[in-house]
Amino acid sequence: MVQRSGNIRYQASGDLTFPHLCSCPHCQKLSGNPVMSWVAFPRDGFEWTGPGGEPVWYNTFPDSQRGFCGACGSSIAGQDDGEAELVGVTMMSLDDHSDLTPERQSFRPNAVAWLPIFGAQD
Repeated sequence: MVQRSGNIRYQASGDLTFPHLCSCPHCQKLSGNPVMSWVAFPRDGFEWTGPGGEPVWYNTFPDSQRGFCGACGSSIAGQDDGEAELVGVTMMSLDDHSDLTPERQSFRPNAVAWLPIFGAQD
Protein backbone atom coordinates (compact mmCIF):
# COMPACT_ATOMS: atom_id res chain seq x y z
CA MET A 1 0.00 0.00 0.00
CA VAL A 2 1.41 3.40 -0.93
CA GLN A 3 0.13 6.67 0.45
CA ARG A 4 1.02 10.29 -0.16
CA SER A 5 0.53 13.92 0.54
CA GLY A 6 2.38 16.18 -1.86
CA ASN A 7 6.05 15.23 -1.89
CA ILE A 8 5.80 13.15 1.29
CA ARG A 9 5.01 9.52 0.53
CA TYR A 10 4.96 6.49 2.73
CA GLN A 11 4.48 2.78 2.42
CA ALA A 12 2.94 0.52 5.03
CA SER A 13 3.03 -3.26 4.89
CA GLY A 14 1.11 -3.90 8.12
CA ASP A 15 -2.61 -3.79 8.77
CA LEU A 16 -4.11 -0.42 9.53
CA THR A 17 -5.75 0.06 12.89
CA PHE A 18 -7.87 2.54 14.82
CA PRO A 19 -9.51 4.59 12.04
CA HIS A 20 -11.12 7.42 13.99
CA LEU A 21 -12.12 11.04 14.14
CA CYS A 22 -10.56 13.22 16.81
CA SER A 23 -12.24 16.29 18.29
CA CYS A 24 -9.59 17.13 20.88
CA PRO A 25 -8.67 20.81 21.17
CA HIS A 26 -5.16 19.97 19.97
CA CYS A 27 -6.34 18.45 16.67
CA GLN A 28 -8.88 21.23 16.21
CA LYS A 29 -6.25 23.96 16.57
CA LEU A 30 -3.64 22.23 14.40
CA SER A 31 -6.08 21.51 11.60
CA GLY A 32 -8.34 24.55 11.85
CA ASN A 33 -11.25 22.09 11.65
CA PRO A 34 -13.75 20.57 14.09
CA VAL A 35 -12.24 17.08 13.61
CA MET A 36 -9.22 15.34 12.16
CA SER A 37 -9.35 11.80 10.80
CA TRP A 38 -6.58 9.37 11.70
CA VAL A 39 -5.50 5.80 11.10
CA ALA A 40 -2.46 3.98 12.49
CA PHE A 41 0.01 1.48 11.09
CA PRO A 42 2.61 -0.67 12.84
CA ARG A 43 5.99 1.09 12.91
CA ASP A 44 7.58 -2.17 11.72
CA GLY A 45 6.88 -2.23 7.98
CA PHE A 46 6.27 1.53 7.73
CA GLU A 47 8.69 3.68 5.76
CA TRP A 48 8.89 7.15 4.26
CA THR A 49 9.51 6.71 0.52
CA GLY A 50 8.89 10.05 -1.24
CA PRO A 51 11.31 12.67 -2.50
CA GLY A 52 10.49 14.86 0.52
CA GLY A 53 11.70 12.17 2.93
CA GLU A 54 10.15 12.22 6.38
CA PRO A 55 7.78 14.96 7.44
CA VAL A 56 9.13 17.86 9.46
CA TRP A 57 8.41 16.86 13.08
CA TYR A 58 7.28 19.29 15.78
CA ASN A 59 6.62 18.60 19.42
CA THR A 60 3.10 19.95 19.42
CA PHE A 61 1.87 18.37 22.63
CA PRO A 62 3.58 16.81 25.64
CA ASP A 63 4.91 13.37 24.70
CA SER A 64 3.84 13.54 21.06
CA GLN A 65 4.93 14.93 17.72
CA ARG A 66 3.12 15.90 14.56
CA GLY A 67 4.62 15.61 11.11
CA PHE A 68 4.05 18.18 8.38
CA CYS A 69 5.09 18.44 4.74
CA GLY A 70 8.12 20.73 4.62
CA ALA A 71 7.05 22.04 1.20
CA CYS A 72 3.34 22.80 1.68
CA GLY A 73 2.71 22.44 5.44
CA SER A 74 0.08 19.71 5.16
CA SER A 75 -0.52 17.76 8.35
CA ILE A 76 0.47 14.17 7.60
CA ALA A 77 1.38 12.16 10.67
CA GLY A 78 1.52 11.90 14.43
CA GLN A 79 3.58 9.78 16.77
CA ASP A 80 4.14 9.46 20.47
CA ASP A 81 7.60 10.06 21.86
CA GLY A 82 9.71 7.06 22.76
CA GLU A 83 9.29 3.55 21.46
CA ALA A 84 5.72 3.76 20.15
CA GLU A 85 4.68 0.72 18.14
CA LEU A 86 2.34 2.67 15.85
CA VAL A 87 2.61 5.67 13.59
CA GLY A 88 -0.57 7.60 12.88
CA VAL A 89 -1.33 9.23 9.56
CA THR A 90 -4.17 11.46 8.50
CA MET A 91 -6.76 9.50 6.53
CA MET A 92 -6.76 12.03 3.74
CA SER A 93 -3.04 11.45 3.13
CA LEU A 94 -3.84 7.93 1.92
CA ASP A 95 -3.84 7.44 -1.84
CA ASP A 96 -7.14 5.59 -1.53
CA HIS A 97 -9.31 6.18 1.51
CA SER A 98 -12.60 5.43 -0.27
CA ASP A 99 -13.26 2.18 1.62
CA LEU A 100 -12.10 3.46 5.00
CA THR A 101 -14.69 4.53 7.56
CA PRO A 102 -13.83 5.89 11.00
CA GLU A 103 -14.96 3.55 13.77
CA ARG A 104 -14.79 5.96 16.70
CA GLN A 105 -14.79 9.60 17.62
CA SER A 106 -12.23 10.56 20.23
CA PHE A 107 -13.01 13.48 22.54
CA ARG A 108 -16.65 13.52 21.48
CA PRO A 109 -17.66 15.90 24.31
CA ASN A 110 -15.43 18.53 22.70
CA ALA A 111 -17.10 18.20 19.29
CA VAL A 112 -18.87 21.22 17.88
CA ALA A 113 -22.63 21.17 18.39
CA TRP A 114 -23.48 21.37 14.67
CA LEU A 115 -21.46 18.27 13.72
CA PRO A 116 -23.35 14.97 14.01
CA ILE A 117 -21.97 12.55 16.59
CA PHE A 118 -20.16 9.65 15.00
CA GLY A 119 -19.64 6.05 16.11
CA ALA A 120 -18.41 4.92 19.49
CA GLN A 121 -16.63 7.23 21.86
CA ASP A 122 -13.10 6.71 23.23
